[in-house]
Amino acid sequence: MSGETAKAMAAYQAMRRYVLAFLIGVICFLLIFSSSLQSEMMHELLEAYGLALILVGIGGRLWSTLYIGGRKSAEVVSTGPYSVVRNPLYFFSTLAAAGVGAQTGSFAITALAAAFCMIAFYVVALREERHLKAVLGEPYRAYLERVPRFFPDPRLFKDRDEVTFRPRIFNRTLVDGLAFFAALPFFELIERGQEMGLISVLFRLY
Repeated sequence: MSGETAKAMAAYQAMRRYVLAFLIGVICFLLIFSSSLQSEMMHELLEAYGLALILVGIGGRLWSTLYIGGRKSAEVVSTGPYSVVRNPLYFFSTLAAAGVGAQTGSFAITALAAAFCMIAFYVVALREERHLKAVLGEPYRAYLERVPRFFPDPRLFKDRDEVTFRPRIFNRTLVDGLAFFAALPFFELIERGQEMGLISVLFRLY
């Protein structure tokens, strides 16, 4: 990988982290000043499903990193999660963000969290694709034609006998993913603050 290409991909990776941090910040803002109109039972159920989405999202991000870590601009990776969707990291991040939104107990905030993620990552993915077309050429263009951009098609799945990965990149993805878990105790504190009247509720959502 050339120095210029490495710098470009580092910039894209940094952009992904900034987008993720921004989206989590937006969700936290919605939580601080909103409250759910769902019943207590539905609220708890949404939180439980949200936790499952967070776990799937973190696991999926780690799975994707095992296949792509450090090779995105060097070759066309088309096995494992990359055989069914072109941007599995973005797809699983969206699931995790929806799980974070679900901790509010609101269907609306859950949907908004997923929508914000999809829109933001769609823009980033388009920029990455333009860059990778120029770097990887025809093999990457053929990959674009057969694999969907964001919504996985399990029928396309194919794998390889073994993969190699860079522990540094894997560990960084793990740390990034744990940020989703950090939101859970934060949300509980906000809920307690609202119940005690320490935090004003500006709007209520289903």
